[in-house]
Amino acid sequence: MSEWWKGAVIYQIYPRSFCDSGDDGVGDLKGITSKLDYIASLGVDGIWLSPIFTSPMHDHGYDVSDYRDIDPIFGTLDDFDALVAKAHSLGLKVIIDQVYSHTSDEHAWFEESRQSRDNPKADWYVWADPKPDGTVPNNWQAVFGGNSWAWEPRRRQYYLHNFVKQQPDLNFHCEDVQEAILDTARFWLDRGVDGFRLDVVNLYFHHKDLPDNPPRDGGKGVFMGADGPTRTYAYQSHIYDHTQPETLGFVERLRALTDSYEGRFMVGEIGGDFGTCVDYTLPETRLHTGYSFPFLVTSDINPSVVRETIEPWNEVGAWPSWCFSNHDVTRAVSRYRQEENPTFAKMLNALLVCLRGTAFLYQGEELGLVQANVPFELMEDPAAVNTGDVNLSRDGCRTPMVWKKDALHSGFTTGTPWLPVDPRHDVCAVDQQDTATQSVLNFTRGAIALRKRSPALQLGALEFLDAPEGLLLFVREHECERLLCGFNFGENRVSCPLQEPFELVDLGFNVDLDAKTVSLSACEAFIARLRVS
Repeated sequence: MSEWWKGAVIYQIYPRSFCDSGDDGVGDLKGITSKLDYIASLGVDGIWLSPIFTSPMHDHGYDVSDYRDIDPIFGTLDDFDALVAKAHSLGLKVIIDQVYSHTSDEHAWFEESRQSRDNPKADWYVWADPKPDGTVPNNWQAVFGGNSWAWEPRRRQYYLHNFVKQQPDLNFHCEDVQEAILDTARFWLDRGVDGFRLDVVNLYFHHKDLPDNPPRDGGKGVFMGADGPTRTYAYQSHIYDHTQPETLGFVERLRALTDSYEGRFMVGEIGGDFGTCVDYTLPETRLHTGYSFPFLVTSDINPSVVRETIEPWNEVGAWPSWCFSNHDVTRAVSRYRQEENPTFAKMLNALLVCLRGTAFLYQGEELGLVQANVPFELMEDPAAVNTGDVNLSRDGCRTPMVWKKDALHSGFTTGTPWLPVDPRHDVCAVDQQDTATQSVLNFTRGAIALRKRSPALQLGALEFLDAPEGLLLFVREHECERLLCGFNFGENRVSCPLQEPFELVDLGFNVDLDAKTVSLSACEAFIARLRVS
């Protein structure tokens, strides 16, 4: 069976912000299709589309009201079929987001379930009686703030929502729910998609007894005071509201279905520690790979962080996935360095394609975009709007893609964009970088091309080497190919002795390499191939 995803580079598209063909200010499927040639020019293996399904958009598509149709703001099923056909003709796989943990409160399933306690879908969602005083069933907290329960007067019960109240949680303890979700997956597999990115996969099941979650860190008060988090979610250890053992059994059912179609693929978004990620990706009857968070949640990246994150995966048979940015976090250049630095952006993209695993490249990272500034009054993200905390907003990484420097709204739309274009992004537009040989865009193309030519970068083992402070050094090796990869996270030029004779693979950085030593400037990288005498 094809394992094309091993060593692949997948380009994440946030459809609302990629390209608007309808001039209403919101990106759409036809817009994406019109830019597939550009995506193919990057050399990536496929695309991942964030949700495009029918939704009232309380959480911008992660509140699905119809799993089997396209929201009109994005287009139609015919538009989707045309996108898949064009992508496949260019050799691009198509991965779609699947949000199975919860639906919209406008989904027909929930509309029926909320009517009474004895209708055919009465137990399709997580319902619970109030405490004798009418308060919520337990202390569980929602990700976006406040408790995880909302009152339904028709049933005189509360329903669970791990996110906003318009996103009721499905009850996976109900067999009919599992069958309905499997049918949903089958619908899209039959339509030709190449795989799924499973949103919050470890939130499918809850503990049936609904016990209170304990306080985080044993309730030692580490979060008290003005420096505590603004979201109550962070005060708890979430051991009962998600990551339940029953989830693994359903994941295995999904894997069996996916494997019944040749060459299909599942990557799960897994919140939790390294052990949780391994549980969901081993044995091979579970997820093909796990989309985990270490590089997304840290505000610093250095050799120690990279090594501590990667090394545990060398000890297990599971296949990891890596990314530095996505639609939920501050863009990597800003999060790690808080500055505009094209050289640092190049180094990050080089590191991404050199790591062992499947690489996910978020739209705009190939341009070196910084986090956009979005005024509070223009923010759309419920994480910020519901709390009043601008620091929680994800809008700054979701602003429109910049295609043409001097065009209206940088070529994204001729209408009013749903989020404003940051003027600082104009100089990074595709048309400015496309023919500039030293641009971040063309550097990224070259790095991806090198990965596609290299069995060691795609499939090889990874071994870290000791190096001077600030320098990350590791070897990738597969069969007869042995590559040395180095990245200078320090502020000064650094030199390192070599134990073996390597010859430089030119990435365009200012690197000196001779038979005994390699030297490179701050925020630069190198790849060298073992010299065969």
